[in-house]
Amino acid sequence: MTLIKRFAADQSGATAIEYGLIAAGISVAIIAVVNSLGTSLMNTFSNVSSQIGK
Repeated sequence: MTLIKRFAADQSGATAIEYGLIAAGISVAIIAVVNSLGTSLMNTFSNVSSQIGK
């Protein structure tokens, strides 16, 4: 019975889950920014390439 009480009072698993959620949120934000910048850079390089080709 004391084992069950100790298990119920243990907060280390909750902390690990919170850190995992924070890391996932940061990863999603980084992916969104990189995707946006990638599209912008692709357009810029396409414009430069077309200007050089003229």
